[in-house]
Amino acid sequence: MESGGIVMLVRIAIENFRSFKRRTVIDLTKTQYTALTDTNTYQGLVKGLVLVGGNASGKSTVLEAIRLLLDLLFLERKMDNPLFLCLFGNSKEYSIEYTFRINGHEIDYMIRNNVEQKVLGEELVVDGQTLLTRMGSTARSSIGGFEKQYAEKEVGPNTLFLRTLFFNTGFASDEVLRLWFEFLQGSVYYNAFERTPVSYGNQELDIEPFLEDHGAKKISDFFERHGMKQTIEYATEVETERGIRIALKEGKMPFFRRQDCDIVVPYPEESLGNRLLIRFLPSYLTVMNKPGLFLVDEFSSGFHNDLEELLIREWMEKARDSQLIVVTHSTNLLSTSLLRPDQIYSVSFADGEGSRIKRFSEEGPRVAQNLEKMYRSGVFGGIPEYDSD
Repeated sequence: MESGGIVMLVRIAIENFRSFKRRTVIDLTKTQYTALTDTNTYQGLVKGLVLVGGNASGKSTVLEAIRLLLDLLFLERKMDNPLFLCLFGNSKEYSIEYTFRINGHEIDYMIRNNVEQKVLGEELVVDGQTLLTRMGSTARSSIGGFEKQYAEKEVGPNTLFLRTLFFNTGFASDEVLRLWFEFLQGSVYYNAFERTPVSYGNQELDIEPFLEDHGAKKISDFFERHGMKQTIEYATEVETERGIRIALKEGKMPFFRRQDCDIVVPYPEESLGNRLLIRFLPSYLTVMNKPGLFLVDEFSSGFHNDLEELLIREWMEKARDSQLIVVTHSTNLLSTSLLRPDQIYSVSFADGEGSRIKRFSEEGPRVAQNLEKMYRSGVFGGIPEYDSD
């Protein structure tokens, strides 16, 4: 991190939230496996998770639980959505707990919302010391060393009070909280199916503004690094070596220049796969090189299996204290040459009981075993069931 801090997500726990009825913990602490320790882990935590399972099993709900914190802190999202509550649970209250590690310090932050009574609760604990409690319209904070009680007019009913404190103070007097929020603001949610990034800081991650701000070098370097035999140009006009010129009447556009033949292709005429890739790369490259969380839903939308593996592998090799969490249907990613067993969760859904998860490492597979084959045979759960007749 630019200011010298190390921040990473340790775990989240969700209960009675959307499809998760029971308390469920998703853990990013590395386990006893030694494989890929140098590349896929950092300071005792894994650099990412892959979530697999059938359609509507609850995979995206895990991302939603993390994204919700980011949305509530940095966007205008409110807590008044009744669909956050598990529809087949008996309780009228849901909760999400987040644990982060910051330079050896541990932050625990909990959100609890009673939908029936419309009472929002929060608790922030740093190294065992409670710095913020909020219940409904009252809150108490000792952030900065001075305890203060806040009245109803200062506590928005559907807004996190942690957000209010951050926008009022920037946590200038608390280095740990300031570094935590820098990490969170460096995060990005990306829906690969809809091809839309959501940035929580000041990053411009849509392809055109990204190329306008940074030029085409970062993306062209990615192509060159992986021998893709093409580069990107962002221009109003381009010319081939044979003197063929393509010009726009106004504005700029990405152009693909193929290196294995004298061809320049405007963005709208390029293959869908290439267009998907360059829309994805600004988010991917930005978070990989500047700590934060990169949450990717429908990762397998439009990418070749080998490209998915390449993207995962490069992240693990190049990222340090940024973390990648993806939802995918690509079982080829379930390989111990690419991911550790403690980096993979299967998600399944049982009527009446809701979503359930299993971390592959719970079954103790050996590094030499074929994780994809084991998953498809049902060892880890999360296999969709279809009637073949």
